[in-house]
Amino acid sequence: MLFLVLLLSLQKEIKQETLQTLIAIISVFVLAAIGWGGWRLYQRAVRMRNRAQMSYIFTNITHELLTPLTVLSASVERLRDQEPKYGGDYDMMQLNIERMVRLLQQILETSKSQAGELKLLVAHGDVMQYIRRTALCLEPLMVKRGLEFSVKCKPESMMGWIDTDKLDKVIYNLLSNAAKYTSEDHGKVALQVYTNKNYDYIIIKVMDNGIGISEENQKRLFHRFYDGDYRRMNTMGNGLGLALTRELVYLHGGTIVCDSELGRGTTFTVTLPINKEAFTPHQIDESHKIDITMAHSAILDLANRMKGKEEDIDPVAMDELDDDSYKLLVVEDNVELLMLMQQLLRQKYYVKTASNGEEALKVIESNELDLIISDVMMPVMDGYELTRRVKSNPNTSHLPIILLTAKTQEEDREEALRLGADSFVTKPFKIGDLELRITNIVENRKRIRREFKEQTSEETLQRVEVQADVKPTADQEFLKRALDCVHEHLSDADYDRDAFARDMGASASTLYNKLRSLTGMNVSNFIRDIRMKEAQRIARQQPDIRISDLAYKVGFHDPKYFSTCFKKEFGMQPSEYIENLSKDQ
Repeated sequence: MLFLVLLLSLQKEIKQETLQTLIAIISVFVLAAIGWGGWRLYQRAVRMRNRAQMSYIFTNITHELLTPLTVLSASVERLRDQEPKYGGDYDMMQLNIERMVRLLQQILETSKSQAGELKLLVAHGDVMQYIRRTALCLEPLMVKRGLEFSVKCKPESMMGWIDTDKLDKVIYNLLSNAAKYTSEDHGKVALQVYTNKNYDYIIIKVMDNGIGISEENQKRLFHRFYDGDYRRMNTMGNGLGLALTRELVYLHGGTIVCDSELGRGTTFTVTLPINKEAFTPHQIDESHKIDITMAHSAILDLANRMKGKEEDIDPVAMDELDDDSYKLLVVEDNVELLMLMQQLLRQKYYVKTASNGEEALKVIESNELDLIISDVMMPVMDGYELTRRVKSNPNTSHLPIILLTAKTQEEDREEALRLGADSFVTKPFKIGDLELRITNIVENRKRIRREFKEQTSEETLQRVEVQADVKPTADQEFLKRALDCVHEHLSDADYDRDAFARDMGASASTLYNKLRSLTGMNVSNFIRDIRMKEAQRIARQQPDIRISDLAYKVGFHDPKYFSTCFKKEFGMQPSEYIENLSKDQ
């Protein structure tokens, strides 16, 4: 604009046409600049309006979700009174309701903060005792992660003014974050609280010896949606916790500082005023006192509550299972979901559990299994790597695997199937859908078993024979060796699973897994099936043989038990079978 004024003052010294051209060019630039500035202001206004609208929407949605959760919580407590024997189920429901409530409250607080509606309301009471009790509510979380946890307050008791609702969220976020990024190998988390010389401030320190935070990441630490290194630590995060924590501390008139070093740990230091003069009249609640007994229970000790209740479940369930019941391995790092699946599936199957892929491999190596059900996102070793390891090992490659995941992209499904997973279930899932997939796999094994049992001894041997110029498959070789081993020890009544496994040069679990895959039978049933088929063949060849001699030939000490097994297998006593053979001749 100044340049335009200068040109107008020099109009007598410049040609009229040139002046008009210059003024026109400058006017275009000025108008463009004004237009651009106006557009930016408009965009900013739209963003602010959209942000306000989104804040309003989030607030309403959160309130709407909190209402049915409150109803669910009340319904659970009512059921607990009416049918107390299902205590473990109620604990699990209540735990997940409280977790959902906490997450929604965090979203609500963040939304209020963005809209400038977050309010402080301090009450008077024993600040130190309240902080201590609130912190100790997270002790089960620390125990679950195998961490050493300590809480120290100096002095142990001191009166002051705090907003317990806001302070609870600060303590929970800092301690849960410390637990999240500290490994169980000599991991330590500590909370220390002390006061300044004038007793008008408290200093809260949350310390851990975890992975630490780089200088670069510390610059973005308190930004919303900054998710830290939760992927590297195989944990979950939403990026709201620390951002909200800082806003709650600032709302309280305090400060928060992070001091961290990679590989050595992190310390968060929060300083909060606690004297009444630090707050405005409308921030002070004179009518209520701090109730230290109402420190929020941040996490229920579900694992401890479930201890002792497995014994209540097992006997009933195990009575309904027999030696040939199918054996499942459930791999899931979420203890509540793991317990739920174990509790529901054990009514039909034997269930082993593991909390990550590494633990699962140890279970697979030492146990007889028919099926693996595994989460994808887990610490230490995820479900994809577990699937790759299982399917690339000849001793376990035949084990069916069902993967559970919250990922819904088609490429995730393709990756699971590429690695060899037999089925893919997305979370959240209905337990009925999972049971249907398990049933389909189990029914396929049962079909293989029926087909194998319907074969005569001669047909079974023909199955593993191949032409001289054709190389046998690995499965044919394995099954032929298995048949040869049993036939060589046919009359040995003491020939059992362990002896069979030694002769096959395989572990008991590998032998079980391979036979289950190829024949649908476990090891004991496979041995018994071969004995029964041979008994049938010998009876056809020697119809005048005595039942006791027949029993001894196929490895039975007790002829009566042999007769019982024969009738169960063929629907008639061996004497009836031999008599029918004589009639046919």
